[in-house]
Amino acid sequence: MRFERLIFLAALGLAVLVLMSRPGRAQDGAQANANDAASMPIFDAHMHYNQEPNPFFSLDKVIEVFGRNNVKGVLATSRPNKGTHQLMEAKAPGLWVVPFIRPYRVRADIQTWFGDPLSIELIEQEFKRGYYRGIGEFHLYGKAAWNPIVKRIVDFAVANDLYLHAHSDEEALIILFEHNPKAKIIWAHTGFSTPPSRVAELFEKYPMLWGELSYRGGITGPGRALTPEWRDLFARYSDRFLLGSDTWINERWASYDDTFSEYRSWLKQLPREQAQRIAWGNAQKLFGAAKVD
Repeated sequence: MRFERLIFLAALGLAVLVLMSRPGRAQDGAQANANDAASMPIFDAHMHYNQEPNPFFSLDKVIEVFGRNNVKGVLATSRPNKGTHQLMEAKAPGLWVVPFIRPYRVRADIQTWFGDPLSIELIEQEFKRGYYRGIGEFHLYGKAAWNPIVKRIVDFAVANDLYLHAHSDEEALIILFEHNPKAKIIWAHTGFSTPPSRVAELFEKYPMLWGELSYRGGITGPGRALTPEWRDLFARYSDRFLLGSDTWINERWASYDDTFSEYRSWLKQLPREQAQRIAWGNAQKLFGAAKVD
């Protein structure tokens, strides 16, 4: 029995030495997450295929750009809505298109849509196509959000289970919820520079608010390292963020690869579950896509 015990202790010691010689689990996990983030599918939650009068890229080229960045889904909007129609009609294999109605016919509508009855007419006509999931991206600031036409649009969205994609300041964002507390709002750019602590307060107050991160400042510091404030915010609310390209001008199409390379550079710094939610999982939960590899 004594000899068997000595054999057991020797084997146990050898096992400990083997484990000690391997990299730590945290290091293994970090490396695995870095590899995941480099290739995980991404949903682009702020994409414009504008046509005034012609798009920057052909439809085939746009689909190729999505493919090489492993962008498997897009929240599609355009000015006019013709570009969104084309993306839907293309039925590109492996690309999930979530169409939103943009209440703009031409660029100048950005300044006037919220006071123009034709905006409601446009939305109602487009909605008859039967495939839209939301309204926006639209621009709205301050007390302009109190316009009765805005309230009618918010109520229309709630009645038809549509999301609102709002490029707005905090005042207008809060007024949208005042119009109808059942509104579901994706906040374009997450306020651009709204302090993370305030973003957390808004998420806490409005459970149907999500933040889209294109052009959002302060997420990373030197060397693309996540700032402590944003690392903490993602830890608390990784189920409330989406990524986006915001291809509102041609230069954003030209730099599309760089935009998603930067996203992946900080996604790999997050725990895998958080990164996957932000990259794809939250869009899947909101809009109901099939799972992807």
